[in-house]
Amino acid sequence: MMRFRPGASGLALLAVCSLTLAACSAGSLGSSDDAGGNGAVEITYLIGNQDQDLKDAKQLVKDFTAKNAGITIKIETRPAGTEGDNIVKTRLSTGDMPEVFNYNTGSLFQAIAPQKNLVSLSDQPYIGTMDDNFKNTVTADGQVYGVPVGGFMGGAVLYNIPIYKRLGLTPPKTWAEFMANSAKIKAAGIAPVIQTYGETWTAQLFVLGDFHNVAAAEPDFADKYTKNEAKYATSPAALKGFEHTEAVHDAGFENKDFASAKLPDGLKMLATGKGAQYPILSGVVDNMMATYPDAKENVGLFALPGDDASKNGLTVWTPGANYIPKTTTGAKLDAAKKFLAFIASPDGCKSQATSGAPTGPYAIKGCTLPADVPQAIKDMQPYLDKPGASSLALEFVSPVKGPSLSQITVEVGSGIRKAKDGAARYDEDVKKQAQQLGLAGW
Repeated sequence: MMRFRPGASGLALLAVCSLTLAACSAGSLGSSDDAGGNGAVEITYLIGNQDQDLKDAKQLVKDFTAKNAGITIKIETRPAGTEGDNIVKTRLSTGDMPEVFNYNTGSLFQAIAPQKNLVSLSDQPYIGTMDDNFKNTVTADGQVYGVPVGGFMGGAVLYNIPIYKRLGLTPPKTWAEFMANSAKIKAAGIAPVIQTYGETWTAQLFVLGDFHNVAAAEPDFADKYTKNEAKYATSPAALKGFEHTEAVHDAGFENKDFASAKLPDGLKMLATGKGAQYPILSGVVDNMMATYPDAKENVGLFALPGDDASKNGLTVWTPGANYIPKTTTGAKLDAAKKFLAFIASPDGCKSQATSGAPTGPYAIKGCTLPADVPQAIKDMQPYLDKPGASSLALEFVSPVKGPSLSQITVEVGSGIRKAKDGAARYDEDVKKQAQQLGLAGW
């Protein structure tokens, strides 16, 4: 279940239950037979071993089995990262995958050969209620294979609401407005744009979070990029993310300690009003509130602005998904489908909200955020509700992503490398990965 993991999918809060594949029991009925003499069925649910994942899974199982007395669900855990990826692929290839398992969406989903290994869910009645952004990340050859667990995350700007109110500012919808706001904030003696290059992954947001604007200007960029027919250095829209990173540095809008500051420092600056705007993933909001409770009301969110206010929108990272392997059959398949239908329902969303604060809006229509979620998370909802006002991050629509983007954006944002040079260097950086993937045109 995809919670905030900057070390995964290119952009980590780990630990728990079992570092092996030992089962954690949840539920109290049934036998391990396909269907026992009393009609009871037991299935197993494989998830990552992160603390929040386990909390979410236990709550889902508890709430589902309370309504489905004949079904028992055991929980198994697997490690995160590359080791966990390998376990998923191995268990699928050997026919040893539990009846339901949680895994990534997007390009990593495509890499597990869904047409060969997974049960299509396209005939399920809830498919029409799933957000199109999410649905695209679990679709192969026109068939939908997964249901979402967790909420969206936005690559956006978190901002200090009291500072904005005091200076008479409104959330910008264009880059020019963003820079004008930043100039007024600097004149007030406050750091306009928080950067935390002590944790290099945080340097990527002006590039990665800008992809909605790239897609709005060049709708076929992701497809051409995957085919090596478009590049960051030669696409005016894609280059903008590097140019914005450079512009903020050149204008002197960064906090003085941007080179050494880390994520906790950035969150402190934002929450306490020492800094006004922080380009970051919305998944950090829960972490910030744990230390600075007032941030619940005092920190808002707006999408990274581009050039056209009419196309203003949010770049989103989709939640992970639950899948059923084709080795699941009979009564166990029926039980697994019932479990997924519950997860993809308003009751399933309520269950997840019980186990932890959402990282963003849910990917199921009819699911509403709890009234007490932080303002920054509430601010994401209008982007998801408005047609055309949100786009998937590039990593969900293209498998091409180089390993050095964070280091390159640190250089550009530190004045060490110019934007055009940084973009060209990144274009070179992705080539090896694309070749390893065997992509045509590379």
